[in-house]
Amino acid sequence: MRRERSRLAAILPFLWLAIFFAFPFLLVAKLSLSDTALAMPPYEPRIDWSQGLAGARAFLGGLDGETYVRLTQDRLYLDAYLSSLRLAATGAGFLLVIGYPIAYGISRCPPRLRQALVLAVILPFWTSSLIRIYAWIAILKPAGVLNVVLAKLGLPPVDILNTETAVLLGLVYAYLPFMVLPLYAVLDRQDESLIEAAQDLGATPLAAFWRVTFPLSLPGAAAGALLCFIPMAGEFVIPDLLGGSETLMLGRVIWTEFFANRDWPAASAVAIVLLATLTAPILLFERQQAKVLR
Repeated sequence: MRRERSRLAAILPFLWLAIFFAFPFLLVAKLSLSDTALAMPPYEPRIDWSQGLAGARAFLGGLDGETYVRLTQDRLYLDAYLSSLRLAATGAGFLLVIGYPIAYGISRCPPRLRQALVLAVILPFWTSSLIRIYAWIAILKPAGVLNVVLAKLGLPPVDILNTETAVLLGLVYAYLPFMVLPLYAVLDRQDESLIEAAQDLGATPLAAFWRVTFPLSLPGAAAGALLCFIPMAGEFVIPDLLGGSETLMLGRVIWTEFFANRDWPAASAVAIVLLATLTAPILLFERQQAKVLR
């Protein structure tokens, strides 16, 4: 009875993954091996179920990897790929530098104040992300809040909107809670007696931080970096609104290929390449965590 119940409980998450992950992934993978066609839908081959096995064999024979070859030959895709990884890595680095002191400060506050500060970190999630990004447009535009403040201070105006700097600002602002919360969870669980023991052995507070607190918080830093890097690499809204036409990221390329160029095979191939790239750091992190647990 217990075994049957445990099997039944395990079926539900696997069924969820099969419906909402495996099937869409297989569909996108199939599209990436198709060819563009002036039809509806705009790709070929398609299965002709009326022909039975012959139709299935003809369908499988029509799949090829020409779209992936085209990705390697067009400089646009490579530039967008490298730009996405660069901006995502840079944003994750800024988030780590900004988020670590915030998480550390919250973890060292009294419990009541700690709860209020954690709520303040989560509070931006209560507002639509699209509205918050539009607010950055109002701040960064030539006649926006930033240049008005600079003019009152007697400083020259800056032209940040529609640049990579604006994209980085938007990424750091939007994903800061994803960095702070994992770091806070790790720092809050640390045993303060370890710091006291290090200081009793002659370590200064700074030395105790670097030798005890920081190494123990690295799993939280790695988790936060992954939580930020993965969605930032495929981000579409922030580059589209703050980056302008000059900022290349894979999220915008996928949208353009799907809806503007109607090249579904190319968009699907780009999505598969992005997924494969983002899977690598996840597997490395899981492998490292398994070694630590051993």
